[in-house]
Amino acid sequence: MPAKDTPIVIKKYANRRLYNTGTSTYVTLEDLAEMVKKGEEFTVQDAKTGEDITHPVLTQIIFELENKDGQNMLPIPFLRQLISFYGDQMQMVVPSFLEQSMLAFSKEQERFREQMKSAFGKAPTDMIKGATPMKALEEQTRRNMELFQNAMRMFTPFPAPGTGTAPAEPARKDAPEKLDELKELKEQLAAMQRKIDSMG
Repeated sequence: MPAKDTPIVIKKYANRRLYNTGTSTYVTLEDLAEMVKKGEEFTVQDAKTGEDITHPVLTQIIFELENKDGQNMLPIPFLRQLISFYGDQMQMVVPSFLEQSMLAFSKEQERFREQMKSAFGKAPTDMIKGATPMKALEEQTRRNMELFQNAMRMFTPFPAPGTGTAPAEPARKDAPEKLDELKELKEQLAAMQRKIDSMG
């Protein structure tokens, strides 16, 4: 057995079978998903080459989960936006932004769960109180967007060639897009709220 702070090694064979070296048993993608939920650290290695293939295996787990009925967590606008960042100059910033956003959300999730339980767990008349946890989620999302926008400004400090200084006009033009993004985020948050409420 590996030491507690040492990640368990999962070996993936050519026949796609996954072998947990910690328990000396074959496992499935579902088993690995459960390990992630329990906070168990592991790496996945190609059994033949020893290459670390943890990233594609975790991506495969997400793909499998997203294809289960009623389990979709990644909204289509988010997926489109994510795809658009591949090959873009912002690609190097996105992983860090997403990681920090998820860390911040993870830290707050217990507080959100308690707030939602107290808001929705009593009676239909208490539904009005749901605004408080939703506002907290919206505030966190707004702060994350600000961080991301600041990071983007760091990588694009100069206007595009031939444009001179950035005019105020495009900023006003972007305002409806920002409102649409905010609306999408609110819809996503409402979907998360329903999911968390159904788990309670």
